[in-house]
Amino acid sequence: MLILASASPRRRELLAQAGLAFEVVPSGWEESAPAGLSPQQRVQALARGKAQDVARLHPQDVVIGADTLVFLDGEPLGKPHSQKEAADMLARLSGRTHQVMTGVCILAPGGKEICFAAETEVTFYPLGEEEIAAYIATGEPMDKAGAYGVQGRGAVLVRSICGDYNNVVGLPLAETVRALRGLNAAKKGI
Repeated sequence: MLILASASPRRRELLAQAGLAFEVVPSGWEESAPAGLSPQQRVQALARGKAQDVARLHPQDVVIGADTLVFLDGEPLGKPHSQKEAADMLARLSGRTHQVMTGVCILAPGGKEICFAAETEVTFYPLGEEEIAAYIATGEPMDKAGAYGVQGRGAVLVRSICGDYNNVVGLPLAETVRALRGLNAAKKGI
C-alpha cells in the first residue's frame, strides 16, 4: 500500500490527480531540522522525519513524506503564526523572486529510500499594503509556507514561475511518481 504521511489537502489532491491509490496517515512528528543545513538538505530532513514517523507504524508499506518551505535570500519562510507575520512575509516577497523548495522522502520495505529536493523560482508582482491586507483577510495565507497559496487566491500575486508549478502547490508530482517507479513500487499498486 502507498501512504501519504501528510495532512495536506493539496498533496492529497495531487496524488489523486496522478491516479495513485493511497491512504493518508498524517505524521505526528515534531518538525525540526539540525542547524547548518542547506535549504535542500533542510527540506529533505523534514520530509524524512515525517516519512520515518509513519513508516515505523507501517513497515510493509511505501510511505511518502514531504515538506515545503519558501526561501528568500536563503532564509526559510514557513507558515505564518499571525496575520502580522503573514503581512510581513508578503511585504518581503513583494516584487521579488524567491525559491519554493519541497523535500520528498519515499521509504519502502527492505530499507529502500529515495529522497530529493525540488526547487521552483517564483516572482511576485509589487504588492501594496491594501492588496496584502485584502489577501490576508481571506484567511488563505495562514496555513501556507511563505503566506500564500498559488493554487488559490494567491495566484494573482504571482508574476512568473520558473520550474514545476506542482512543487509550489506542495509536491513535485512528476518527479515523485518517477521516484516511486524507481523503487519498483508498481508492485504495490502504483
